[in-house]
Amino acid sequence: MKLFRFGELNKEKPGLIIDGVYYDLSAFGEDFNEAFFESDGLSRLENYLEMNQGKLQEIPSGSRIGSPVARPSKIVCIGLNYADHALETGAPIPPEPVLFMKSTTALVGPFDNIVIPKNSVKTDWEVELAFVIGKKASYVEESEAMDYVAGYCLHNDVSERAFQLERNGTWDKGKGCDTFAPIGPFMATKDEIADPDNLRLWLNVNGEKMQDGNTKTFIFKIPFLVSYLSQFMTLLPGDIISTGTPAGVGLGFKPPVYLKPGDIVELGIDGLGTSTQKVVAYEKS
Repeated sequence: MKLFRFGELNKEKPGLIIDGVYYDLSAFGEDFNEAFFESDGLSRLENYLEMNQGKLQEIPSGSRIGSPVARPSKIVCIGLNYADHALETGAPIPPEPVLFMKSTTALVGPFDNIVIPKNSVKTDWEVELAFVIGKKASYVEESEAMDYVAGYCLHNDVSERAFQLERNGTWDKGKGCDTFAPIGPFMATKDEIADPDNLRLWLNVNGEKMQDGNTKTFIFKIPFLVSYLSQFMTLLPGDIISTGTPAGVGLGFKPPVYLKPGDIVELGIDGLGTSTQKVVAYEKS
């Protein structure tokens, strides 16, 4: 199944993509959130679809597409999970996963604007494969880890490099700004993706190819990441885990290249669709 959400920000409704058509699932009566995943919502949704074949209505034309998962308890990210990206940033290949958090207030839809933060001069892009936790995970064995994965999403891990690397402390300062986590257009359930360790992912800025990689070059693969993370924190249903980015970020260019107002960022992953964000300057609301 391919789950999505649509409508005004923070008022999204659930939907499902069938044969490329976007259908409204409002009558299902549940959002795609922690409670949904925790209560075996995917199985209940399959039953609902069997009982309502041919009865679903298409969403209104021009509807905004939101994050496919409602605001989770946390967004956990893996840094430097591709050797080529570590090399381009001058960082050593990590012996264990590098962890950081993105604030949940950074979460937006796949076609929403990226807002350059106030006082930012080094806002960057990062195409990433994200996965969604399907059930509570604590001290999980690697051999059982995939049982805890509900599905996969496209994610742009937008980053402000000066905040991240030059302002002292952890990376989180440059990772959690508003609009810095565009996710979607949909979440594909595990059965939709035959091999998450062999997916092409790419990103263009203003039509120019910046990133073009493949998840087969992961340093740490998804089952290991689930098990590893669960040693340090309980992962809750609906939590989003982002697996890192390949080479081609703005920080890696010589000289570095960063986003500016008016830029258009396009990105995609095999089987997980594409997204587009326009970059705009911060304006006080």
